[in-house]
Amino acid sequence: MVKYLGSKRTLLPQILAAIGQFSPRTVLDPFSGTARVAHALKGAGYQVLASDHNAYAATLARCYLADADRWLEPAQALIASLQTTPPEPGPFTQTYCEEARYFHPKNGAKVEAIRNRIATLDLEPELEAIALTSLMEAADRVDSTTGIQMAYLKQWAPRALNDLELRVPNLLPGPGSASQREALDAATQEADVAYLDPPYNQHSYLGNYHVWESLVLWDQPETYGVARKRIDVRTRPSSFNSKVRFESAFRELIAAVRAPNLVVSFNDEGFLSEETLVAILQTRGNVEVVSTDYTRYVGAQIGVYNPAGEKVGQPGKLRNRELLFIVRGG
Repeated sequence: MVKYLGSKRTLLPQILAAIGQFSPRTVLDPFSGTARVAHALKGAGYQVLASDHNAYAATLARCYLADADRWLEPAQALIASLQTTPPEPGPFTQTYCEEARYFHPKNGAKVEAIRNRIATLDLEPELEAIALTSLMEAADRVDSTTGIQMAYLKQWAPRALNDLELRVPNLLPGPGSASQREALDAATQEADVAYLDPPYNQHSYLGNYHVWESLVLWDQPETYGVARKRIDVRTRPSSFNSKVRFESAFRELIAAVRAPNLVVSFNDEGFLSEETLVAILQTRGNVEVVSTDYTRYVGAQIGVYNPAGEKVGQPGKLRNRELLFIVRGG
């Protein structure tokens, strides 16, 4: 799966254990991100209802919740065929490989040609999502960043010189569903447990992963700045990225969730204190808090860089506390 700020990869055992306490049949994940948690929940045997308001994240969820029994063989054939597509540079290569330097131009031209071909195939939604996920993950393996698309390295990362290679995503058998909805809307779906992992600081996922959004939408957006961000990074703010609006948005979300039991992921860098979160969540039932010491994302380990890839500062703390709030409804 793609590198991702806020990834819960190392916390999966704790998340699965928390959700497993409820022996659920269905689990709602309305902030699905890379779908890492949704995929793990499906692997644990639950039917997952995933959603995210960003197109790239909804695509990742649609891929990783697709039924392998139905889609694996067509996906293998499609991805093998797409790999043979010859490179063809165009606007994507110019924007993200020349004006910016997220990918080496040889790989950018391959990404662009494959994406153009996908656009012509009129694929069913699940198969298209699998193809796009394969392409995103292939591009991620040869990028030249520290893991976010706020900036790129001054010199090419060694992996950026490797050849782009498509791989079939790790599909699992069984049902699941994914949608592209705002969290408040997605929260109205009925489930046995809701897993909530909202953004809880100022870092915008759209701003940090705008290249994936453009790759999925394939809309050649107007861009700005050295990082060549999509212009709608400025016009699609999330209340969950606002210190002023977060608490109100979170209270509204908790009130709207239709699942009787909740597992909420947060950390000690978030906008709200542990005490405030407990007070809000107690409106839904008894609250248990599980705390885990956790290494911060890779950018924090490396240091602070400007858009030209020059080191301009030292990171702050290198570890934080990840908090799981387990809410057992009445």
